[in-house]
Amino acid sequence: MKFSENWLREHVTAGASRAELAEKLTAIGLEVEEVTALGQGLAGVVVAQIVECARHPEADRLQVCTVDTGDGTVQIVCGAPNARPGLKAPLATVGAELPGGLRIQPAKLRGVESFGMLCSAKELGVDADAAGLMELPADAPVGAAFADYLGLPDASIEIKLTPNRADCFGVRGIAYDVAAVLGTNVNPLDVATAAVSSVDALAVELHAGADAPRYCGRVVEGIDASAPTPLWMAERLRRSGIRPISLLVDVTQYVMLELGQPMHAFDRATLTGPIGVRHARAGETLKLLDERAVTLDEGFLVITDADRAVALAGVMGGWDTRIGTDSHSVFLESAHFAPDAIIGRARKLGMHTDASHRFERGVDPELPRLALERATQLILAHAGGRAGPVIEASLPEHLPLPKAVRLRRARLARVLGVHIEDAEVERILRALGMQVDAFDGAVDEPVDALRGSHFGGGWWVTPPSRRFDIAIEEDLIEEVVRIHGYEAIPTSTPTGAIPLAMPSETRVGEAELRRALAGRGYREAICFAFVEPALLARWGAAEGAVALANPLSAELAVMRTALLPGLVQALAHNLHRQDPRPRLFELGRVFRQGTEGPVETLRFAAAAIGRAEAEQWALSARALDFFDVKADLESVLALAGDPARAEYRPTAAGFLHPGRAADIWLQGRCIGWIGHLHPALLRALDLTEEVVAFELELAAVQACELPQARPVSRFPAVRRDIAVLVGVQHPWAALESALLQALKGRVNTVQLFDEYQGKGIEPGFRSLAIGLILQDVSRTLTDHDAERAVADAMAALSSQFGATLRG
Repeated sequence: MKFSENWLREHVTAGASRAELAEKLTAIGLEVEEVTALGQGLAGVVVAQIVECARHPEADRLQVCTVDTGDGTVQIVCGAPNARPGLKAPLATVGAELPGGLRIQPAKLRGVESFGMLCSAKELGVDADAAGLMELPADAPVGAAFADYLGLPDASIEIKLTPNRADCFGVRGIAYDVAAVLGTNVNPLDVATAAVSSVDALAVELHAGADAPRYCGRVVEGIDASAPTPLWMAERLRRSGIRPISLLVDVTQYVMLELGQPMHAFDRATLTGPIGVRHARAGETLKLLDERAVTLDEGFLVITDADRAVALAGVMGGWDTRIGTDSHSVFLESAHFAPDAIIGRARKLGMHTDASHRFERGVDPELPRLALERATQLILAHAGGRAGPVIEASLPEHLPLPKAVRLRRARLARVLGVHIEDAEVERILRALGMQVDAFDGAVDEPVDALRGSHFGGGWWVTPPSRRFDIAIEEDLIEEVVRIHGYEAIPTSTPTGAIPLAMPSETRVGEAELRRALAGRGYREAICFAFVEPALLARWGAAEGAVALANPLSAELAVMRTALLPGLVQALAHNLHRQDPRPRLFELGRVFRQGTEGPVETLRFAAAAIGRAEAEQWALSARALDFFDVKADLESVLALAGDPARAEYRPTAAGFLHPGRAADIWLQGRCIGWIGHLHPALLRALDLTEEVVAFELELAAVQACELPQARPVSRFPAVRRDIAVLVGVQHPWAALESALLQALKGRVNTVQLFDEYQGKGIEPGFRSLAIGLILQDVSRTLTDHDAERAVADAMAALSSQFGATLRG
């Protein structure tokens, strides 16, 4: 929000300096981003008029002008293209020093004397326009001090507003906060009800329910649309960042900046009535003021004339009903639209307007009639005309009503840690435009932290209709403290016992998972939760994707259904920037469309590329493979218990390499995938090296059984090695699980230490060398025990997998 300092001071009596005012605004939450001083050092600059112009004898682009200064005439050599007889412009007289340090002295330009300088707006520091002389209105008083005539010095102040402070999108809303913090009052706004001198009126009909609960309209006829915008109004608009266009347009902009109520003016001659507000129809088209034709859907609100869409409600007016300099009668619109009915609509069309910015955040529902009267007052004063009656249509049941909020003394003192006198609390709240009614009652809060005494009662506070953000007691406490001053709250150390958060022993914490992978050389990545639809399509993961209603861009239009697409994209980004072996992991949410709306799931993923080990002299280079990343995964699974509890089964995932990937199963359920990415996917992603990755459900990884203490055997272990022939279709994990089950209570470790296929082994079979580490907690195992264990192991492998002992 950008506004003129002088304009604000017109609404509130503020004795503070400019610097103090900016400091106070920031302190109360209206953060000042920039203060641009205007019209400093303009002593010696006066309003002047060019009497006559003659060509310079030695320069084609210069003119020798005779200029009336009010105290006589002077000769000025000027090169501005718009210099002409009769023009009124600012003149820097001899001795004046302009902003920037330029001192005006008598000079000769190409042999012709010049006694002063006719100035552009940029040279005077009041605008950025340097195309020619600053043209002043025909009624500007010649000889008057330019600064006084233009209402200078002044400053353009720009503040950053949080979304909850929509009431400060008008100068008058800011004035209430300034009055409260400076202990002064907001000046009354003199808006008299316009005398009705015309019978012309248009009926208004509301057909959008709660989306448009109030609409005010008025016809003003017999106006002079070509009348110039008064200088004071044009300057206030400029200093607020808005370029003046024409009187009627400028009036609606001025009222919006002053009161915060967006308005629109229609050319009455283009309307037949009745005026209506309804939802757009699917496929309905409308040409807007910027000459763009837009196609609408049922989510938009439109203003209609005899059911013909003539404006996009809360966003922009229509082209066919625009006003021009030949308009003689206008229909003024001032309405209240619900924020939910406007939010995102302009952005959906690739637009952003001052009106939509305000309506999206909420506009005072009681403002429309006041704004209409203010606009009427300004039009009648500067364009003439006759005002018709105000036609108002409203749906009272859908209008937001302010609700009284309780503020307890005890709660206020407890939250702030200080006691603020009742009179100060009431002054602050009333200065902000709130209705305050004190009440007495028993305390229902703990003792006052400062005084140690019980005290009750408080206030029922009804916020003004413009303050949508006041809903609960904490909102009122915030209002009190920001005006009272955060700097007045003493800094103190919190007291009281802090409860310890005990980590669960049946759940592995996210921090532990992060540390485990970080310890194996991975770095955590945080990728966007929204991705490009084409990226998910390349991965075959587009099914069930949740589309965004208002995406930031076409590349970020859907929510991710898996972590790996974004993670591998980040992996490639790092690889292409000379990281030879990037390894990334992410804990994050994925989203899929469910039967009752989007469903969020926490998942855990990692991806790696490049060499298996960092480059060093003691190891030969080896490319990363499936088993390297499987070991990383099992280090994570080990945090929740035995990593062997997970099974690896053939996968049907299309984005994984069919011979180098697997589904991960846990407790009879598939919880994720691991493996090399499919070569076709690597080509589509512009990757020339193998990528190995895994992704699985976070909850499944975190779940673990309560740890149980086991005795450590004091007796020696016995090792027996066996070599078995088994079909290649049987994975080692299945054989290991069978051996552990068959030798339960006797075996400590089952270790695979060799695999052989080739000469002497039938095709389709392989030889596995297995070490059985046997141990008992109650006695030393004998040779007989060991041989029996070997026999039981072979029996299990033979019955389940057809394995035979290799001779």
